[in-house]
Amino acid sequence: MELLKEKIRREGYVLGDSVLKVDSFLNHQIDPVLMMEIGEEFARRFADAGITKILTIESSGIAAALTAGLKLNVPVVFARKKKSAIMNEEAYVTEVYSFTKQETNHVTVLKKFMPAEETVLIIDDFLANGEAALGLARIVEQAGSSVAGVGIVIEKAFQEGGKKLLEKGYNVESLARIASFSNGQVHFAEELVKA
Repeated sequence: MELLKEKIRREGYVLGDSVLKVDSFLNHQIDPVLMMEIGEEFARRFADAGITKILTIESSGIAAALTAGLKLNVPVVFARKKKSAIMNEEAYVTEVYSFTKQETNHVTVLKKFMPAEETVLIIDDFLANGEAALGLARIVEQAGSSVAGVGIVIEKAFQEGGKKLLEKGYNVESLARIASFSNGQVHFAEELVKA
């Protein structure tokens, strides 16, 4: 997705050899025009998958999931990382380790929002080691529903997440795949293949 890649080139900030800050347009401040394009692209890529629900994790996946849900005309559910004081209903729970924050969260989704026999599209902002997507897939499977695919805004293809998801048999669609960072620059996987 060229619009996203151009935004990453212009506004992304590389920290070291494994972190990309995109807080000016994706996960602190949100570019609504870009988000609508992202939603349209996910809807296009998963148009024939029979999606009945989208599942994401708070908070950075919500914007992309919402625009995809709007385009696919399906509800969007987000998994909570922190249990709310008023959340006293039955919930699915799994542990998810965050590569960026270096912490483990107990992620929850109320059972009433994830019934059985849904066809679920998982969407997240980043894919690094795959822990968030795998955790969401565990929740979908606990519910007796099926994962139709995993939509990722930015994949760090030099980490193991994409490989783990593919080995589990999930259809993964990443809008921007990063092969590496060097000298403060982002190198996209597709560009290395063409070279």
